[in-house]
Amino acid sequence: QVRVVESGGGLVHSGGSLRLSCAASESIFSMLAMGWYRQAPGKQRDMVAIITRSGITNYAESVKGRFTISRDNAQNTVYLQMNSLKPEDTAVYYCNANAVPSDSTSPRSYNYWGQGTQVTVSS
Repeated sequence: QVRVVESGGGLVHSGGSLRLSCAASESIFSMLAMGWYRQAPGKQRDMVAIITRSGITNYAESVKGRFTISRDNAQNTVYLQMNSLKPEDTAVYYCNANAVPSDSTSPRSYNYWGQGTQVTVSS
C-alpha cells in the first residue's frame, strides 16, 4: 500500500513563506509525476504545480514566480517552496504521487493522495 504524507503547512502573514514537504512510502516500484494541488472552502481542487521524474515543471498561472516545486527521486519526496504568499493562497494543500506500486504485476501507474495540510495566509 502506497502512502503519501504531507507536512509543513501553517499560518503565515501575507508576504511570508512556507515550505511544504511530501514523502511517499517505499512500497513503490517507479515514481512518475508528483505534484501539489489545493482546495479552498467551497471550491474545487486545483493543480498548483507538477514535476515529472525528469524535472519538467508546470505551474498554475496564479503561483508562477512565487512557488517552486522540486523533488528528490532517491527519497520519493517532493517539495513546494511558497514565497510572497497571499491571502488567496489559503487552502488545504494536497500532495499527489503517480506511481507504480512495488506489488504490481503490470506497469500501470496509479494516483495516490495525501491527507492534506492546511495553509492559512493572513492579510
